[in-house]
Amino acid sequence: MKSFKEIPGSIVAPQGFLTSGVFCDIKRLGTGKGSNKGQKRDLALIVSEVPATVAGMFTTNQVCAAPVKVCAERVKKGAARAIVANSGNANACTGKQGLNDAREMTAFVAAVYDRRKLKIKIPPAVTDRRYSISAEHVLVGSTGRIGVALPMANVRAGINEAVTLLDNSPASAAHAMEAIMTSDTRPKQIAVEFKLSGKTARVGGICKGAGMIQPGMSATGKRPAALHATMLCFITTDAAIDPEMLQAALQAAVVQSFNRITVDGDMSTNDTVLVLANGLAGNRKFGVRSSEFGIFQAALGHVCLELAKMIVRDGEGVHRVVTVRVNGAKTVQDADAAARAVANSPLVKTSWHGGDPNWGRIMCALGYSPANVAENQVDIGYSAPGGKQILWSLKRGQPTKARFKQLCAAVSPKEFDLHINLNLGKASAVIYAADLTEAYVDFNKGDVGDPTTLGG
Repeated sequence: MKSFKEIPGSIVAPQGFLTSGVFCDIKRLGTGKGSNKGQKRDLALIVSEVPATVAGMFTTNQVCAAPVKVCAERVKKGAARAIVANSGNANACTGKQGLNDAREMTAFVAAVYDRRKLKIKIPPAVTDRRYSISAEHVLVGSTGRIGVALPMANVRAGINEAVTLLDNSPASAAHAMEAIMTSDTRPKQIAVEFKLSGKTARVGGICKGAGMIQPGMSATGKRPAALHATMLCFITTDAAIDPEMLQAALQAAVVQSFNRITVDGDMSTNDTVLVLANGLAGNRKFGVRSSEFGIFQAALGHVCLELAKMIVRDGEGVHRVVTVRVNGAKTVQDADAAARAVANSPLVKTSWHGGDPNWGRIMCALGYSPANVAENQVDIGYSAPGGKQILWSLKRGQPTKARFKQLCAAVSPKEFDLHINLNLGKASAVIYAADLTEAYVDFNKGDVGDPTTLGG
């Protein structure tokens, strides 16, 4: 039985968080067809009203964006108050200017949030620190076209407006969600509620991502990690938790969620997951081996996994979503390698799109993967999502008596599970994958005669 329940509100469901999203025309050059949405909000701000602990996971791409570099360094200190994020420009491959711009974004948020500029009347019982933020406690995220400098005059204007609009309403959360979207076609948000030491605590999150999706994040942005448009995820919680515990929980959650998805096999320069925890739930802090850590871990893991699945379902041109389940591998590394080889094979992905239960392509992908594979040991089958009734097309490397029409029916739904048993050991892995469609190619090829159609 789950120890949490889903509730509305996403990132403002937890106590003490404010957010906003505004349009400030950051995208000077198109970030791909479908992301040219006119005056779509393109700058989001998330603020904790009180000091918060922070944790983060970042792309392991060796070419990483300026905001990733800034955040990876600041998260190490364990404290943060705000996140500013923009769409329409990745601020990647922008050199020293890009780093300066990312830092300026954080400093400008801190300056504008100053209570004198906001003209906020401070309640008598509240200390001044609630209305003052250090630039070092502001984090930054960006997504969009690579190699283009940020239009900082527009960014500053957006921050000015975003600060004045900060609110804890569902509408404000929706505005922030919209502001981080690029080629996404629908919002991705969730919140859950649970009990910690008798107190009600909440976790809420928003994320974006549809293309350039196969995250492989680590806490430092450095390998080793699983080798894998950008995904960004911002999570808030009012649980009281130390930075070390928060980082441990986030790392475990990301390993089983965002690092388990692929749309096109491309790892972005900007992938980022950030969590702010402000402690306003009033629970007692807990250790990593306590039952309460398990409750928090389950809630955070659910939020991350549901958001990750939303990304795959909204992938660019995606028609079908396939959960690849590999069992019976010699090692976890083998299981992961086998699952990724199948999930990223263009031939396998196009057969999924066509509704073709082509086990030959799956066997081929398994064979060239780094995993240990014995042809005469492999089982391949299909089921409904999460289903236990599997229709096997291959057993011990040989076709079963399942009829072709049966197999076609098994892979015809919008979502299904692909089961692969290597029968060589006890290790397993899961990858949430998407098919490859003509729509994906059309979406991403662009037209050099029309720069507004070119992707990030």
